[in-house]
Amino acid sequence: MDWLLEQWQWMRNREELFVWIGALSLFTLIVSFVAVPIIIRRMPHDYFLETSEEAEAIREQHPALRLAFLILKNLLGLFLVAGGLIMFFTPGQGILTLVIGLLLMNFPGKRRLEIHLIRLKPLKRAVDWIRRRAGRRPLELPPHQD
Repeated sequence: MDWLLEQWQWMRNREELFVWIGALSLFTLIVSFVAVPIIIRRMPHDYFLETSEEAEAIREQHPALRLAFLILKNLLGLFLVAGGLIMFFTPGQGILTLVIGLLLMNFPGKRRLEIHLIRLKPLKRAVDWIRRRAGRRPLELPPHQD
């Protein structure tokens, strides 16, 4: 019983920390409710295929503009990944937010991870539902390569 009282006292001494955690959780929840559907709707239907025309168009932009875009995209992705992780323990759509954050970031092995995650039935169903409501085609996936 003393242990429980010690823990309660420890938490009471750090009320401000818990207020900040709650505020951050609320902020990431709001951002994810706004950003995630927008990102899913704006993704080209052939995003996961090697022949995406929109991806090629981005690669041909001015190098400074492309660098600025990559930095901003990776920062937003990092923020969404952190928010998704927080939402595993607080209210929010944690898995979807985490996956969208990963889709935005650049790192080795990203393509294989993205395709593996988007093939998960609950996630694919949620993404297709958002795209269908926006009048967009479902995402096309490459054939399985087991």
